[in-house]
Amino acid sequence: MTRGDSPLIGITADLSGAGTQRSTGDTILFLPQRYLAAIEHAGATAVVLSANRARAAIRLLPRMLNGLVLSGGNFDIHPRHYGERPIKDLGEIKAARTEFELAIAGAALKRDLPILGICGGAQAINVALGGSLYQDITAQFTDSGAYDHSSKNPKGGHPIRVAPGTRLFSIVKRPSFNVNTSHHQAVKRLGRGLIVNAVADDGVIEGIESTEHSFVLGVQWHPEVLAPHQAHQRRIFSSFVARCKKSLRTQ
Repeated sequence: MTRGDSPLIGITADLSGAGTQRSTGDTILFLPQRYLAAIEHAGATAVVLSANRARAAIRLLPRMLNGLVLSGGNFDIHPRHYGERPIKDLGEIKAARTEFELAIAGAALKRDLPILGICGGAQAINVALGGSLYQDITAQFTDSGAYDHSSKNPKGGHPIRVAPGTRLFSIVKRPSFNVNTSHHQAVKRLGRGLIVNAVADDGVIEGIESTEHSFVLGVQWHPEVLAPHQAHQRRIFSSFVARCKKSLRTQ
């Protein structure tokens, strides 16, 4: 496949804590291969994005890319980004990554660049559009009997219900299915132009999408883990890449 019909999609990478590389004290940049595999299997070219807060990078990257994936990671978005103070159950903060992701998401949204947010990436979309988060589901979610959404089993999890008439429903073509789960935060107040497209049986929001952009989709689970074995999860990536190809043709 040539670059002419293969859209270029940036995937945000995670950052280790400072001093992880003992010999130099450097922070380490990393991204599980499964993200790149899912995007490339769907017919796109993937490039890894490091946390670069330079204004020039934030301005130029959305112009160079045909799509953006905000990946997940074992960290929380600091609640100052949505006007709250941290509670004791807030997890690890990675300020450099969060500031980069919110900035590049904002720039991409202004250009109507297709965006797919996965797990923490869905939360980043919501915050970038002015929404807020439950800092910890167990501590703050008002409904009783919430699942343990922080399970570390990559293939286990819980069922979700998909809202009819949403983009997500048109993609997966299923009213419900099981998803994996590895998060302790969740969307609380929706950002501008966002609607809920999937919820867990306990009421926790599991998916969001924009009604004001060509393709902005956030899912709270990890479809890139399930995609090799589940066609409806693969369609999330193929639909995203198809929209990115349209973006490529209009540039």
